Amino acid sequence: MTPFSKPMTYAAAAAFAALGASAGVAQDLKLPSTITMTAYDTGSSGFNIAVAVGKMLKDKHNSDVRVLPAGNDVARLAPLKANRAQVSAMGIGTYFAQEGVFEFGVKEWGPQPLQLLLSVIDCNAVTLGVAKDTGVKEVKDLKGKRVGMVVGSPALNQNAFAVLAFAGLTKNDVKLVEFSGYGAMWKGMVNNEVDAAIASTISGQTKELETSPRGIMYPPTPAADKEGWARMKKVGPHYYPHRTTCGAGITPQTALELPSYPYPIFMAYASQPDDLIYNITKAFIVNYNDYKDGAPGSGGLAVDRQNLTWVIPYHAGTVKALKEAGAWKAEHEAHNQGLLKRQAALSGGWAAYLKTNPSEDKDAFQKGWMAARKDALTKAGLDPIFE
Repeated sequence: MTPFSKPMTYAAAAAFAALGASAGVAQDLKLPSTITMTAYDTGSSGFNIAVAVGKMLKDKHNSDVRVLPAGNDVARLAPLKANRAQVSAMGIGTYFAQEGVFEFGVKEWGPQPLQLLLSVIDCNAVTLGVAKDTGVKEVKDLKGKRVGMVVGSPALNQNAFAVLAFAGLTKNDVKLVEFSGYGAMWKGMVNNEVDAAIASTISGQTKELETSPRGIMYPPTPAADKEGWARMKKVGPHYYPHRTTCGAGITPQTALELPSYPYPIFMAYASQPDDLIYNITKAFIVNYNDYKDGAPGSGGLAVDRQNLTWVIPYHAGTVKALKEAGAWKAEHEAHNQGLLKRQAALSGGWAAYLKTNPSEDKDAFQKGWMAARKDALTKAGLDPIFE
């Protein structure tokens, strides 16, 4: 089984109903008095969903959840690496950190053993929002336009490049404008400092742009355009076509075909205790009705919406909770083992590379690591994806 299979495989809705999520089950869960999570900036959909889940954990299990907003992937992940936070509501930086690429292909990081709790798959998409006053209609119209970049955030930046690739555009075809964080980038959209930026269509920032004089639109990426999607998946293999029915300026009546992936992605390090992750995930599952309307997108954490054969493995604690929910099948376990094999190959390749006394120069270090990474994955019979 390849670690990268068909994107959207929903478990049967009946699996969730069969759980029998009773108040008694919820009472039995043992959660620490305090849990610390990191998330995207205040106002982002990821932050809002983390807060909604945190309120449920407080109300149902008397567990105080601190949600720490951070402007880029490195800042979101650092508290988890230092064990000052247990969970993050991350974006696709989770995947890049697992792979040890982009900002994570440096001596201070390397491939990280990150694993999933649950993630949000809802009516929204994660794509380039474009100011309506630019006159852009299709992705190809972004040529020569200003595209927002966030320093230290490979997730946002690579996603932007992936969407551009749909029309055969590269970063050389647009004007890149750098910002210190996600929130700052979207302020730049409203202030006419930039023309396009990555976001979830349900984030507060996209709503702010929609109601501003500039307005908002999303250039479509139709699933029928196979060549466009082939180009896009070369840059962003985590993306899949999605019929998007909600977000700033989008309704079920004005649905768009846009690219998406699960967001936010609730994840933790593999080293977090199985019992802790099991209890948090179980709380997410049995108390679903208590937070599903707590923030736009929260309903996307339902068990029957999870993609159990995606690009990041599930934590052993999560697997236990999903088995109890009747959602974890043999094919999911086989896929998960393939992803764990990938993480082991990456970890082994990183350790071997560090023993070669690599250059202290950042660019030389990264170039050497990418070659070593490719070698380690190829020897393990796995696709390097990033080269």
